Amino acid sequence: MTGAALALHQYRYDQKQFWREPASVFFTVILPLIFLVLFVAIFGNGTVRLESGREIKGATYFVPSILTLALLNATFVNLTIWLSIARERGQLKRVRATPAAAWVVIAGRTLTAAAVAAVMVVIVCAFGALLYGVELPGSTLPGLLLAVAVGVFALAGLGFAAAALVPSENAAPPVANAIVLPLEFISGVFVPSEQIPEWMDAIASVFPVKPLFDAILTAFDPSTTGTGVAWGDLAVLAAWGGVGVLLALKLFRWSPQR
Repeated sequence: MTGAALALHQYRYDQKQFWREPASVFFTVILPLIFLVLFVAIFGNGTVRLESGREIKGATYFVPSILTLALLNATFVNLTIWLSIARERGQLKRVRATPAAAWVVIAGRTLTAAAVAAVMVVIVCAFGALLYGVELPGSTLPGLLLAVAVGVFALAGLGFAAAALVPSENAAPPVANAIVLPLEFISGVFVPSEQIPEWMDAIASVFPVKPLFDAILTAFDPSTTGTGVAWGDLAVLAAWGGVGVLLALKLFRWSPQR
């Protein structure tokens, strides 16, 4: 069996494992949709003022925010937790003892994260369009697709790096959420950006969550012209992805920490 065939086989196995785990499906697929309904109900579907001064419908703002949340859960959070648990239970060590190359396992899990992220893009967009009449990207679709692709790459790399820092199986969920939750709040994912202090917004711009959200929001903004590609935000995302990959290569371990 070729390397590509092995990676595809690993991907199919990881896909089945993900969709057969109720907790993973709930937190990755169902919870973001619940948040979308809650956010629109709480903040209303009036207008939200963007940092540029433009105003858009509340639902048009919250669909990109929920997409960002879904991508974070599908990639960074899931990878950090799954890799940490599999390592501490000795599963990764046993896999390394098989003829399968390390990159096959990494590719299978990364492809699974990318596939789940793609499914969430479709579900959240359809949910927003059907329930709230959100106008989906047309000419700006390339910007949305590129933002999702770069975001998945960056967050997956950071997920592998973060897993290397998790000390135990029980610490995996708290560590993953302790990293993403504060960033989600200050990046405009949970709270409209107009309500976030400027100094806090400036800090958020340095980290990958806000650039991902802003890149997706640009594609959904009805006033955006051209292809909707936010090159500056994507550059920050790609840089974080590179840092994540380098840290993962240096720090990642296949054997239990304890």
